[in-house]
Amino acid sequence: MPTKLQRIAVVTGGGSGIGAAVAQALAEDGWTVVLAGRRKEALEAVVAGGSGLTGVLDAIPTDVTDEASVRSLFETTVQRYGRVDLLFNNAGIGAPSVDIDALELEVWNKVLAVNLTGAFLCTREAFRAMRQQQPQGGRIINNGSISAHAPRPRSIAYTATKHAITGLTKSTALDGRAFDIACGQIDIGNAATDLGSRAASGTAQADGTVRPEPLMHVAEVGRAVRYMANLPLDANVATMTLMATKMPFIGRG
Repeated sequence: MPTKLQRIAVVTGGGSGIGAAVAQALAEDGWTVVLAGRRKEALEAVVAGGSGLTGVLDAIPTDVTDEASVRSLFETTVQRYGRVDLLFNNAGIGAPSVDIDALELEVWNKVLAVNLTGAFLCTREAFRAMRQQQPQGGRIINNGSISAHAPRPRSIAYTATKHAITGLTKSTALDGRAFDIACGQIDIGNAATDLGSRAASGTAQADGTVRPEPLMHVAEVGRAVRYMANLPLDANVATMTLMATKMPFIGRG
């Protein structure tokens, strides 16, 4: 593995929320972090907010649903920094809360394109770089979500992609063994981001009610991913569930 100051990470969905928090946590620990996302201005704002950190934040606008854009992201990262030690597959979107028979195919396909195909394309390019570089190897961490275990009502597209991420994680972990490529998954519940904070004002429950749910600070996600990222490649967190302690996930309601 490279020395501490030479570690290179790619974080998708890095312009806000969980991606920005993870990028900051890694940069605080000396990582060079390449932020990928569609919104150039948002990425640059995260970079500007990281002045004074031990590590480096660098923005590369990327559409994870576009094969050429993803390939360019990893080729540019290797050209600038020589290698890729970590990929945090975080880019994701949801869909309107509707009954299954009201979900348009266009919406279904869009969610799959970002959440699943995007994660695959980034995994493929990271795997290629990690396999070829010297020293060989690296780590991929996938953002699975609590929805990788249990759905919220009227969320079939998002839930299906997050269950699929678990399969992507396991297959990558298995196929990566020969090349010192570790792969794990973090499943997050109710982090206080622009998206996740909606739960505090009321969210649909399995019993048909709408109730507010507690949140945790998004910085805790950054700390958790940083722990996973800093493990030596002969150790791996296969799955981690990180959630607001009192959210209604454990138990019956």
